[in-house]
Amino acid sequence: MDLLLLAGLWGASFLFMRVSVPEFGAIPMMAVRVAIAGLLMLPVLFIKKQQSAMCQNAWPIAMVGILNSAIPFSLIAYSTIYVTAGFASILNASTPLFAALIGYFWLRQRLSTIAVAGLAIGFIGVVTLVWNKLGFYAGGEGIAVLAGLAGAGFYGLAANYTRKNLLGVNPLTLTVGSQLAATLVLTPFAIWLWPQQSPSMLAWFNVGVLALACTGLAQILYFRLIENAGAANATTVTFLIPVFGLFWGYLFLQESFQLNTLVGGLIILSGTAMITGKIKPVSAKVSKSEQAK
Repeated sequence: MDLLLLAGLWGASFLFMRVSVPEFGAIPMMAVRVAIAGLLMLPVLFIKKQQSAMCQNAWPIAMVGILNSAIPFSLIAYSTIYVTAGFASILNASTPLFAALIGYFWLRQRLSTIAVAGLAIGFIGVVTLVWNKLGFYAGGEGIAVLAGLAGAGFYGLAANYTRKNLLGVNPLTLTVGSQLAATLVLTPFAIWLWPQQSPSMLAWFNVGVLALACTGLAQILYFRLIENAGAANATTVTFLIPVFGLFWGYLFLQESFQLNTLVGGLIILSGTAMITGKIKPVSAKVSKSEQAK
C-alpha cells in the first residue's frame, strides 16, 4: 500500500510542477515546497519527541536534504518547463539504474549477471527515450532532458547515502530534517530568483499540495520503504510513477506522448525490473520450483 500511494503522489508531483513552475521559476517553487513541508511537519517532530535524533544526525540528514531534495527537485522542476509531466516522470524512472550503478562503484554492492544486463537494457531505454529531444539550440529540450536525468541520478545517490548513513533513523525525523536543510540551501537562491510578477492563487495552491502531500507525506513513505526494504527495492516505486505521471498528464493537461516515449519507458522499466530482481533468470525460477517439490 505504501508503494502504491507513494507512486500516486510522486506521479502527481510532475503535474503540479508542470502547471506552476512557469509562474514561480524552478528554484523559488522548490524552496517554497520544502519550506512548507518542513515547517508544517516540525511540530509533529516535537510531539513525537524526535528532535534529539534530528540533532544527533544533523550532518547526514542535511546531506540527504541536499542530495534528495534541494538539487534533484530543482533540476526536475526546471525540466518540466520544457517537457511534459508524463515525459518527466519517465525520465525519473531511470532512478534505480543510477542507484544500482552508484551502489556498485561506491558501496561495492555486487551486481548479478542479470542486473548488469538490466543496466545495459535500461540505459538503452534512456537513449531511446531522449534521442529525438537532445536539441541544444535555442528553445530546444536538450538541457531540460539532461536536467531530468541528473535529478534521477541524485535520487539514486541519495538512496545509497541514506541506506549507508541513516539506517534506523525514524522516517519522520529524516523527512523533517532533510526538508529544513533543503530550505536553508534553496532560500538564498529563491530570493535572488523570485519572479517579479506574483504567482496566481492556483499556483500557490498547487505548491501547497505539492509540499504537504507529494513532499512531506511522500518522503516519510519513501524513507520507510528504504528502511524496511532497502534502497534498490524502495526505488522500484519508479515502476508506477510513470504510469501515474502519464495518467495525470493525460487526464488534467490532455498530454499526448510519442511512440518512442512509450517504447523507451517500457525498456527502462524492463531494465529496472532486472536490476531489482523483479525479473529473474529462467534457471533461478526452475531451481526454486524444484526446491518447493
